[in-house]
Amino acid sequence: MSNAEFTDHELRHEQQFIDELYARVDVLRGDAESSVTDALAQGSTPMQARLERDILVAERSGLLAALNAVDGSLCFGRIDLSSGAAHHIGRIGLRADDAERTPVLIDWRADVARPFYLATGHTPMGLRRRRHISTDGRRVTALHDEILDLGDETRTGHEDPAGDAVLLAALNSARTGRMGDIVQTIQADQDRIIRAPHRGVLVVEGGPGTGKTAVALHRAAYLLYEHRELLARRAVLIVGPNPAFLGYIGEVLPSLGETGVLLATVGELFPGVRATAADTPEAAAVKGRAEMADVLAEVVRSRQALPDPVITIEHDRDVLMLDDDLVNVARERTRAAKLPHNVAREHFEGHVLNTLTDMVAERIGTDPYDGSNLLDASDITQIRDELAENPEVWAAIDRLWPRLTPQRLVADFLAAPEEFLSAADADAVRRPVTRRWTVADVPLLDEAAELLGVDDRLARAEAEREREEQVAYAQGVLDVSYASRTYEFDDKEEDDPEASEVLSAHDIIDAERFAERQEEEDRRSAAERAAADRGWAFGHIIVDEAQELSPMAWRLLMRRSPTRSMTLVGDPAQTAEAAGVGSWEKILQPYVGDRWVHTRLGVNYRTPAEIMELAAAVVRAEDPGFQPPASVRSTGVRPWVRATGDLPSAVAAAVAELTPDEGRLAVIAPRDLHRSLAARLDGVEAGAEPDLTRTVVLLDPRQAKGLEFDSVLVVEPGRYGTSDLYVALTRATQRLGVLHTGDLPKGLAETG
Repeated sequence: MSNAEFTDHELRHEQQFIDELYARVDVLRGDAESSVTDALAQGSTPMQARLERDILVAERSGLLAALNAVDGSLCFGRIDLSSGAAHHIGRIGLRADDAERTPVLIDWRADVARPFYLATGHTPMGLRRRRHISTDGRRVTALHDEILDLGDETRTGHEDPAGDAVLLAALNSARTGRMGDIVQTIQADQDRIIRAPHRGVLVVEGGPGTGKTAVALHRAAYLLYEHRELLARRAVLIVGPNPAFLGYIGEVLPSLGETGVLLATVGELFPGVRATAADTPEAAAVKGRAEMADVLAEVVRSRQALPDPVITIEHDRDVLMLDDDLVNVARERTRAAKLPHNVAREHFEGHVLNTLTDMVAERIGTDPYDGSNLLDASDITQIRDELAENPEVWAAIDRLWPRLTPQRLVADFLAAPEEFLSAADADAVRRPVTRRWTVADVPLLDEAAELLGVDDRLARAEAEREREEQVAYAQGVLDVSYASRTYEFDDKEEDDPEASEVLSAHDIIDAERFAERQEEEDRRSAAERAAADRGWAFGHIIVDEAQELSPMAWRLLMRRSPTRSMTLVGDPAQTAEAAGVGSWEKILQPYVGDRWVHTRLGVNYRTPAEIMELAAAVVRAEDPGFQPPASVRSTGVRPWVRATGDLPSAVAAAVAELTPDEGRLAVIAPRDLHRSLAARLDGVEAGAEPDLTRTVVLLDPRQAKGLEFDSVLVVEPGRYGTSDLYVALTRATQRLGVLHTGDLPKGLAETG
């Protein structure tokens, strides 16, 4: 057989496998769809059947989601073992319908698939050959073989001598405005991080383009595969720096067959609140300080008031007086319980009612001759009950120990912060009471919620009332059923004595159980329930751009991870937020001490060497010892730096020059220039959340974090801080241009 015939044979062989694989997928999809349809069509069923139906729907819906997500890119590789066996590797696992349930496609996360990512000629891990299969939809377009057993002389005509053709093709491909998965090109150092042990805190540090985010997302998929039962129940939370970033990464996990993950920014982690306003850098820095926890605790204590100087209460044609000494005793006894403010209110109510009861009892129950108390326990109870029905008593309690919401507490504090902050800090954060919240407000709201707690007595009373109504309704249904059955069988008993032995619903179930069966079930996914529950404990949390989070934001996240099972990814050199911690030690020491693992990614897959050289010069101007990640490729296209006197016109011309035939271009400019620049760029909007799928998008440096584009135009670099400029310069995969009207930053000026 000639080499050309061998090549055609290999392609036909893989195409036949792909065709058979998708035929199996189509059958599975059809079975799953019909199973779900049939199950849903059953409607109201007995409890056990309904439970089985719900399980089936969940299982089949999950299968449908996985099959639909990976359709068209299901299989991407094959490993040929020295033993002669071979395994195809794909995004999900599939088995044959035979008795042994033989694997047909191996999930990339399975242990048997790991040599696909780790094997080398020096350490072949039992492999003879590794094959990358490129597809377009369901059609095989190319094969790339790596020979790992150097003694094997068999050749297919698809050998890739360098073993990096697939990786370079992925790196050079046009961007779409959405991050793609790297499941086909995971490198050995990335694989070790993805499959690292689940427990504890793992820190993944790496410069621009090292694949930190992709590794974190694939780690989420791996953990969901490896610890399915736990994490499907507790959910995985992925925290990103902004909504545009979350939209950018939103398709990665679904493409790997995983949909049960909550993606959110810090500004979305307080149920019922979505941060839409913006803080000044100074305000964000003040709000983010760890000391704000103590400040808010003091704000809460300030709402536990004393009379000034006395509160009078009319009761039963008498006047009762609560002075600050009496209330202070009640307040200190309540505080001694160390309960959240709203939860502790019940104790305060009790102390105040007891104090007032003692007043009344002393006035009406004291013998005027010998001073003895003439009241018994039932009299005291009656007095207390009467006081508890007095609206003036509750008005006094509301004034002294009010029920508070986190939103009201934080809004009032920010409207008048001078009592609790220095003059400068108070000026930075002060604002009128508003319903619009900033990202930096959300950790404050969460801290306030922790300090306040929830007085759920009213909610529990309402739930009990509703339950009693449901039970009463269920009893009525059973009574009607029993009456109907009695009427039906009374006439039959004479002809058929056994008719009276037939059981009715009334005979086998009581009203309480019947009511329970009619309660509406919560069909939300774990991620959906977690999003609505501030107290939810996630099975694992992944934080991207972790160096940017403030100490207060970390308090919020740690509450949601009581087991401290987390993966943190970021780069301290890119810290730009004024409140950002930047140091892994400072972030983690208060919560886990030194019980965390640090690993670093040092290879830049995104940024060509020519662009990385320019970006590194900017950082080295401040830090001469700075070492950027090493770029794996060079394009031969050097970035350019140009001065201009007409910025809008120069930007329009540069956009026309840089816009790729395929892919995306980002114009990164200070926010105050966006409106004037957008006016000169067709189809580009200013002020709106950027649509990253557009050919040209307009961003500021903070919005560009974590994103990548084929070409980038950086405008007015002299107005950026070093970290922001470093981020802006390292977003391009192919070409970079810089336009300026003012002075250039030192490192950029020297290079330019």
